[in-house]
Amino acid sequence: MTGEEESGHPMQTSLLAIANKARDRKHYRFLNLYRLIGDENFLLECWSDIRKDAAFGVDRVSAQQYGENLIDNIRDLIERLKRKSYRARLVRRHYIPKPDGRMRPLGIPVVEDKLLQLAVTRILQAIYEQDFLRCSYGYRTNKSALDAVDKLTVKLQFGRYNFVVEADIKGFFDNIDHDRLIELLSLRIADQSLLRLIKKWLKAGVLDTDGKVIHPASGSPQGGIISPMLANVYLHYALDLWFQEVVKSHVKGEACLARYADDFVCAFQYEEDAIAFFKALECRLEKFGLALATDKTRIIRFSRGQGPGGPRFDFLGFEFRWDTDRAGKPHVVRRTSRKKLRNSIANFTQWCKQNRNLRLNLLFRQLNRKLRGYYNYYGVKGNAVGIQEFHGRAMEILLKWLNRRSQRRSFNWQGFKDLLDHFDVPRPRITDRPRMRTSKGVWQRA
Repeated sequence: MTGEEESGHPMQTSLLAIANKARDRKHYRFLNLYRLIGDENFLLECWSDIRKDAAFGVDRVSAQQYGENLIDNIRDLIERLKRKSYRARLVRRHYIPKPDGRMRPLGIPVVEDKLLQLAVTRILQAIYEQDFLRCSYGYRTNKSALDAVDKLTVKLQFGRYNFVVEADIKGFFDNIDHDRLIELLSLRIADQSLLRLIKKWLKAGVLDTDGKVIHPASGSPQGGIISPMLANVYLHYALDLWFQEVVKSHVKGEACLARYADDFVCAFQYEEDAIAFFKALECRLEKFGLALATDKTRIIRFSRGQGPGGPRFDFLGFEFRWDTDRAGKPHVVRRTSRKKLRNSIANFTQWCKQNRNLRLNLLFRQLNRKLRGYYNYYGVKGNAVGIQEFHGRAMEILLKWLNRRSQRRSFNWQGFKDLLDHFDVPRPRITDRPRMRTSKGVWQRA
C-alpha cells in the first residue's frame, strides 16, 4: 500500500493506486509493499497465472500437487512471511542446448517461490511500468518482440539514420551485480523487507546437475519469474536512461534505441556520433559489471543509398537491409535471419525425429500449432520468401521422417500432399496486421 489507500480494498485497486502514484511522483519511494504479498486473495489471483505444467524444482513438488492443498499452503506461506521466517529454496539448474552447441543454464525455482516471485513481479510492474521508456520492449505488458522490430523498421525507414550500432552484452543474466541492483531498486522502493526478499532470491543456492550447490555472487537465474523484471530495471538505469538523457543530449544528429531484454540496436545520423557512443558504451556497462561481446558488436553504415547489396544486421530473429520497392524507391526489408532459419530447421528436424511415431492426428495437431506460431512471428510484410523457404524445407524433413515410421516407405509426394490437406496443415502466409500512417507520420496498427 502507498499509505493512502484504506485496507480491505481489492488488490487490483491497490496496484492501480501504486501505478498512479508512481506515474505522478517520479521520485516517490514506496513503503509497506511487503504486506501486500501477504494477502491471501492476491496470492490466489497469482496462482491462476502459474503454469501448471511447468517443471518442478528441487523439492520435486509439481504445481498440481501444490494445488491439491492450495489454501493451506498459501496460509502457511503467509504466516512465514509475517514471522520473517520464509527462506528461498535452492534453484534447480537445467541445461538446454544452444544453436552453437553450447548449453544455456536455466534456474527452476520450487512452486512456492514461483508463486511469491509472481506476486512481487506484479507489484514491481505497477511501479516500473510508469518509469520504463518507450524504447524498452522486453517482457512488458502489451509489448512484444515484433513491436520492437516494427518500431525499428519505421525509425530506419523514415528517420535520418545512416549508421547502426549492433551490440551484444556478454552473459548479461549471469553478470548482474546484486548490490548494484538492490541499490537501483532502492531509488523507488524504501521497503527494506521487500528488498531483503528479492535479495534472498538473488542469493539462493543453485543445485547443479552434478549435485553440487553453487552460491552465485552475481546474476539472476534465467527461468525465475522475477528475473525478466529485475533485468529490465537493471538495464533501464544502465542503458535506457543514460541513452535518453546523456547520449541524445551530446549527439549532433538524430539517435534512437530499440531494446528487447538484453538485445538492443542503436541508430545514428552521423558516423562520429556512432563512434563516440560505441566508445562510451563499453565504459558505461563496466560501471554496472557488464561487458560487450566484442565479436558481436560493431558499427555498420546503413543508409538508403546503399541498395540491396549493402550491409545488413540482425535483430530479434530478423535480418534488416535496404532494398527497393516495386516503384524503385528505397525500402527497409526484413527477412528471417539466416542463423535463425538454420536453427529453426535444426529444431524442426529434431522434433520430427522424436515425434514421428505419434498417432497422426496428435502429430499433426502439434505440427499445426508449431507452424502457426512460426508464421505469426516471421510472417511480416516483405518476408514471404523467408517463411516459404522454411515451409518447403520443413515439409521435406517431415516427409523423410514419416517414411521412417516403419521399414516400408509410407508416402510418396502426392500421398503426402493429400495428408497435409487432410489435416489442414497451414500454408505460409503473411500474418502482419495492416498499418495506417497518422498525421504525424508515425505508423500505427490499424
